[in-house]
Amino acid sequence: MKRALVRYRNSRFRHFVLKHQKYALILFFIGGFLFDWLTLTRIDRLYDLIVLCSHMISLSVTLYLFNLAEDGKWNGTLLGKYETYLPLAIQFFFGALSSAYVVYFSRTVSLSKTAIFFILLLVMLLANEMLKQRMSNKYLQFGVYSFLSFTFFSFIIPVFISEMNSMVFVLSGLASLVCTLTLVTVTYLSSQSTRNEVRGYKLYGLVLGVYLLVYAFYFLKIIPPVPLALDCGIVAHHVSVSSDKYMVTFERDEWYKFWRINRIKYVHEDGRPIYFFSSVFAPTSLEKSIMHRWLWYNEISEEWDVVDNIPFEIVGGRDGGYRGYTYKENVKTGRWKVQVLTDDELLIGVVDFEVVVDDQLKPSRLVERAF
Repeated sequence: MKRALVRYRNSRFRHFVLKHQKYALILFFIGGFLFDWLTLTRIDRLYDLIVLCSHMISLSVTLYLFNLAEDGKWNGTLLGKYETYLPLAIQFFFGALSSAYVVYFSRTVSLSKTAIFFILLLVMLLANEMLKQRMSNKYLQFGVYSFLSFTFFSFIIPVFISEMNSMVFVLSGLASLVCTLTLVTVTYLSSQSTRNEVRGYKLYGLVLGVYLLVYAFYFLKIIPPVPLALDCGIVAHHVSVSSDKYMVTFERDEWYKFWRINRIKYVHEDGRPIYFFSSVFAPTSLEKSIMHRWLWYNEISEEWDVVDNIPFEIVGGRDGGYRGYTYKENVKTGRWKVQVLTDDELLIGVVDFEVVVDDQLKPSRLVERAF
């Protein structure tokens, strides 16, 4: 055993980590991010649930061990021989849990809804540069942990209870807050170095600030109502149902606009309705009322006028998302958008388009696709 420990202390990998720790931290964050990006698929799959729960538990334990290591609590123990790698493990779990949100919502057609999270990820990466500054280290650790813990619970609890609404989101946040404050309190009371480096009221204030910020993002509709996601939203010329398949006829966009499935400039033929088809991902057994809100931009008032609200039910579990469509007749020319909302008016996604009426124009590149 002693020979193994001596070999470890003299290993090239350990010396490399110690010499390039700042860059290793970033690489392990990216490694964790890529691990979940390549392995996770849907939040209600058993593998995904096991991986996410393992990440969250491992991160909590590793954070505690790392902060006590600076007090010399693990000196002379087997754990003390490997404490060099604790910061790398923390960064790996930070990256992995961050990736989960992006994996589950990269499928949405409303990428603007997840843009705020990509910005926060960028901030995390830049913040890694501050890990050498000990006064910033603790605040960064528990600030990022607070955010990822909230994200984790907001995914997991709706899946376990098969229910999703604003109250469930609030309760998910409270459950996360209790867990986070427990970890912070136990670490703060157990670690003299932590008490020397940070002020308790600032640390608790940071945690509470993160939770209030996420709540604000949610109720201002800046982030989507997890774990629901808009898989597909298409403005179509015709929709029909045949043998449990939705046959959607729409106009393809130009080939170089690969990020869009259909053309947003809708050539309307007089006397025919405009259809909107959507597919919403929901975890297994989660039942939810969904609504299509049709809005038209009034150039005189410079405001969006609500034209119609049309609800329908979905039941979660289908890999391709749960489907539905609505349509409007006698539409006006101009800018339109259809919002896909929950029954408590939380925004899942939105699709913008423009209606053009011109006798000289006809829809081209029409295709029919089964969903």
